[in-house]
Amino acid sequence: MQMYASSAGKSGGEYYTPQEVSELLARITVVGKTEVNKVYDPACGSGSLLLKFKKVLPDGVRLGYFGQEINLTTYNLCRINMFLHDIPYEKFDVAHGDTLIEPYHWDDEPFKAIVSNPPYSTRWEGDSNPLLINDERYAPAGVLAPKSKADLAFTMHMLSWLAVNGTAAIVEFPGVLYRGGAEQKIRKYLIDNNYVDTVIQLPPDLFFGVTIATCIIVLKKSKTDNQVLFIDASAEFTRQGNKNKLAADHQAKILEAFTRREAVDHFTALVDYETIRDNNYNIAVSSYVEAEDTREATDIKALNAEIARMVARQAELRTQIDAIVADLEDGA
Repeated sequence: MQMYASSAGKSGGEYYTPQEVSELLARITVVGKTEVNKVYDPACGSGSLLLKFKKVLPDGVRLGYFGQEINLTTYNLCRINMFLHDIPYEKFDVAHGDTLIEPYHWDDEPFKAIVSNPPYSTRWEGDSNPLLINDERYAPAGVLAPKSKADLAFTMHMLSWLAVNGTAAIVEFPGVLYRGGAEQKIRKYLIDNNYVDTVIQLPPDLFFGVTIATCIIVLKKSKTDNQVLFIDASAEFTRQGNKNKLAADHQAKILEAFTRREAVDHFTALVDYETIRDNNYNIAVSSYVEAEDTREATDIKALNAEIARMVARQAELRTQIDAIVADLEDGA
């Protein structure tokens, strides 16, 4: 799958999420858990995110793997991928269709672990479909995600199907963190109701066909505080070939910060509800985690002394040049 996504270029990202990102998402959702009832991905692609739970919790997914995929070819790839990874037919339920309009797993929710890397800024029916505003998944926010940007529609869907004691980890396009309009109103709903647990800024150039720095939003329904943890992991990568990679030590550092939930200079910030509210519900990591100043410190006194020396040397050279010119003029 990785080789296919790499050769497919821009379109490859819809089939495959890099393994190290998949593993990070899976591990985030099972922190403090030894088992979960069911895992779910509403835009499952080839199933790489779901299959990471087989590694993270080898015997801890009791009732199986659930997903939905709109692309028929990718849907079939996902089913094949399940069999290739020894997931028996009765342990997975992958559906074909549009999750946002016709979700398949109404009778299977809620899910204790939800992971997803939904398509970025994809179009959907939005407010052109008058029935959607009354859909129980979207209605609580009082507004629908823009028709040209369905990112937060996927987020609201996952929140609706998340178990009370569950965790959802979602890869998001960075614009959803700060854009205004309907998206700001949806963020307001999420923050006012204390559903946003953590926002993680990822490094750039991790995904096939996408060079921008994406982020992860972690949702919970049973938080023990009213603060949001912000993690700036934008520098946590190594360059391999033509892509950046999250190495094992980078994943461990992010997971430790997520688990400890403490402020660390230039890496994490724990921000209270009032601060986010007063910042117009902007949840971009850069708004709360101050970047480290890596510029070399300048010794002003030494710099001024060097400038004075250069000025004096310039005056000395000017005097010598004037003398040479005078001699030449006398000789003429």
